[in-house]
Amino acid sequence: MASAPRAPLYLGLDLSTQQLKAVVIDGELRVVHQSGVQFDAELPEFRTQGGVHIHTDRLTVTSPVLMWVKALDLLLDKMKRAGLDFSRVRALSGSGQQHGSVFWRRGASETLKHLDPDQDLHQLLQDSFSVSDSPVWMDSSSTQQCEDLQAAAGGALRLAEITGSRAYERFTGNQIAKLRQSRAEEFQDTERISLVSSFAASLFLGGYAAIDYSDGSGMNLLDIRTRNWSEICLQATAPHLDQLLGAPLPSTSVLGPVSSYFVHRYGFSESCSVVAFTGDNPASLAGMRLQPGDVAVSLGTSDTVFLWLQQPRPALEGHVFCNPVEQQEYMALLCFKNGSLTRERVRNECAGASWELFSAALRDTPLGNHGNIGFYFETMEITPPVIGVHRFDSADCEVSSLSPQVEVRAVVEGQFLSRRLHAERLGYSIIPGTRVLATGGASSNKEILQVLSDVFNAPVYTIDLSDSTCLGSAYRALHGLVAESGASFVDVVKKAPEPRLVATPHPKAKEVRRPLYDDALLASEAEPCSRSLRQELHETCPHNHRNTFCSPAETNTSVSGDTLRCTTSC
Repeated sequence: MASAPRAPLYLGLDLSTQQLKAVVIDGELRVVHQSGVQFDAELPEFRTQGGVHIHTDRLTVTSPVLMWVKALDLLLDKMKRAGLDFSRVRALSGSGQQHGSVFWRRGASETLKHLDPDQDLHQLLQDSFSVSDSPVWMDSSSTQQCEDLQAAAGGALRLAEITGSRAYERFTGNQIAKLRQSRAEEFQDTERISLVSSFAASLFLGGYAAIDYSDGSGMNLLDIRTRNWSEICLQATAPHLDQLLGAPLPSTSVLGPVSSYFVHRYGFSESCSVVAFTGDNPASLAGMRLQPGDVAVSLGTSDTVFLWLQQPRPALEGHVFCNPVEQQEYMALLCFKNGSLTRERVRNECAGASWELFSAALRDTPLGNHGNIGFYFETMEITPPVIGVHRFDSADCEVSSLSPQVEVRAVVEGQFLSRRLHAERLGYSIIPGTRVLATGGASSNKEILQVLSDVFNAPVYTIDLSDSTCLGSAYRALHGLVAESGASFVDVVKKAPEPRLVATPHPKAKEVRRPLYDDALLASEAEPCSRSLRQELHETCPHNHRNTFCSPAETNTSVSGDTLRCTTSC
């Protein structure tokens, strides 16, 4: 059904690594327009590969700021030629690749206020940036600055407790510190520092847009509990940094009306509101329409877990951000490098390279795998940072191989146990009504999703996640208009298509006994163990809890230095 001719529309944008995309929805949450600009193909003059420039040191990775600006010119021109009536757009919002930074030159704020609608944005802003190539999330050249920040904060864990994450090279604060030290003249010429998200919002606003709480959580600078900049982190990064960043605002904030430039050039309404832009990961949470207690698991080349948290416990692995749609709550993000490629290798070796035989092996082996388990870190893992493949039989003995069918279940069950255990370490807990939302290539495999449901002891649903960041931005544009009146995000998006139920946990899933191995893995990060990790844990447990699936949230297991201690009450 088509929208009424003058019904209001809501625009969502996503400035990602390789492209700029837009989605327009109507008040019934139906998509009425989509468009995009591919940087490499449509802006070849910037000579990017995958939207970035990888420098000769192979550590420094940047993107041209003017490429992003010109992409917006092209995108809006495309949408206008396609017949989109911009005057119907009541609100707009957007997202940007997280952690990237834009450095505005002194005087740029005046330029933004007086844009000539007869000229393209990229021509008007060509002299507005003190740094022409912006550091982006792929950059890993700020190791020294990370060490300095953690030392100033009192250690990696203390920094995580403040900002939601330990120091990461790609995080914005460390990139700012590096630029201040290595390019002092350009830093001195900087009037404002934006994230990619707030930079894009600034273009629409005709003035500097505030950094929102959620994207600001990915900078190693924001205190995620007070939702203000951390003085300790600011002082360790650059002098007077609070003035360069501006005050952060809630992610649901209406920043103001759209700039007159867009009114006169494209026909936007003067009353069109600009809602705070956020990072791509927070926008994806909105696009997936997560609710309290939900977890989203993206099963791709790398597996990614999104969590809605109420009481976070920041740790050395994973990231805790302020929630983009509920101001007093949180979200978390966990990345696991060993995802589908690891599952595919086991499929090739144990199931004749056939997903049908792989699925049959999962159907033919019991929940819990008779106590057999494996840790499959074929490349250096992110969560936790370990490497190696270790298999254990039901007697806790490390073995060189398992039978093909058992190995298939061992890799899937082991991966999902790891996802759940690390999620619980960040404060996640399963509550009544918890849903697991599965996306990515492996979400089409019913047997894999059944294991996921059993491990999380929760129903699994699948959702269509094409353009989820754009869609989440459009949803947030609509929600921003009513958020101040107390309307919840869940209520605003209730007309969106419901996810499809595909698996429910086995009735005995909660009772199945599994190895307690997560603390052993975490304890082994600092120093490899020469003995079976599981056996060492069991020997130090006074209660001899063998083959039990325990987690920190359920059994108060704790790690103190190199000592593993089970504090379960019998």
